[in-house]
Amino acid sequence: MIVLLNSSITEDSKEYQLTINYLSQLPNVTTRIHKVQGAEQVLTEIYLIGDTSKLFAEDIHALPGVERVIRVSEEYRILGRHKDEQRISGFEYNGVQFSQDTLNIFAGLCAVDTPEHVEQMLKALRDHGQVCTRMGAYKPRTNPYSFQGHGKSCLPYVFELAGRYGIKVIAMEVTHENHVDEIHECLEQASQPTGVMLQIGTRNTQNFELLKAVGRQQEYPVLFKRGFGITLNESLNAAEYLASEGNSRVVFCLRGVKTNMGDPHRNLVDFSHVPVLKRLTRMPVCIDPSHSVGSRESAPDGIFDLMHVTAQGIISGANMVLIDFHPAPTKALVDGPQAMLLSELSWFLDDVALARACYEKRQILAEQHKAR
Repeated sequence: MIVLLNSSITEDSKEYQLTINYLSQLPNVTTRIHKVQGAEQVLTEIYLIGDTSKLFAEDIHALPGVERVIRVSEEYRILGRHKDEQRISGFEYNGVQFSQDTLNIFAGLCAVDTPEHVEQMLKALRDHGQVCTRMGAYKPRTNPYSFQGHGKSCLPYVFELAGRYGIKVIAMEVTHENHVDEIHECLEQASQPTGVMLQIGTRNTQNFELLKAVGRQQEYPVLFKRGFGITLNESLNAAEYLASEGNSRVVFCLRGVKTNMGDPHRNLVDFSHVPVLKRLTRMPVCIDPSHSVGSRESAPDGIFDLMHVTAQGIISGANMVLIDFHPAPTKALVDGPQAMLLSELSWFLDDVALARACYEKRQILAEQHKAR
């Protein structure tokens, strides 16, 4: 059960204390308090965990300062939608809005290699009006002898260049909680020239201790990738670990699932789950065409498979696209064969705009049919 307080209620108010004292004394029930950043104010959500079946929502609603009470209808208590359309969906970070209504493009290097390539990438994004990117500093690899990323050593010039070219948010994977500290330290030393969205990669989807650690910090939002070998429900429960520790600013990323049924693509594209995720949860939904397709192959129509599946995800309502670009893919240290060229960035963004316009027209059509 979720108890939402009126926006005017603060922690030092009498109403807040009376309600918290009452809820904390309920038998066989523990309370967990979450602060949710809205557009203009911080809202308080109180989660009642335990045997709530015998509690009457009307009694809880009558407590001082309570706006409404929601019965939890899915396992993922915090990130779930629970058939309630009024709760806040999405968040704002460093001037960029993330929600189930927005669309943000994170084009960039799968792995940082040289300062020159980073600068070329960021300049191209700036020139095309983009303020988000992906830059991999820490790279978990299947082969222990493969390039593992430059790690902390590349962060100073990545952050400095991001600030120079007006990049507001960088999606950056972390594989250990120490990486969060290193990112924070380097951002502080550089005077916060940009922002970072911490990425949990598919190999760490069920690294629960890492999820707890990343969830305990609330400074950086999280891009959470679906596990490539587990069910959607298992991945959603894993994402709930982040929120249960306090960080509910989570974007859920579809990146394909591991099966030979997807051949010749690298993974089986799972972008049909975009509307499913938006129905079950309040999280913005990201698609990763690069790691789903894994190549630059194109159909006889001249359009890359990467662009076709991107359009499929966007027409389904995706809110974020994570895609590999590189100034010189043959020199890329990770996933060069699937990276798009900087000369193709304009084409890609125009194609994305077409797909987004189609989705918006579909929304209008749906509203017209609802009104009949």
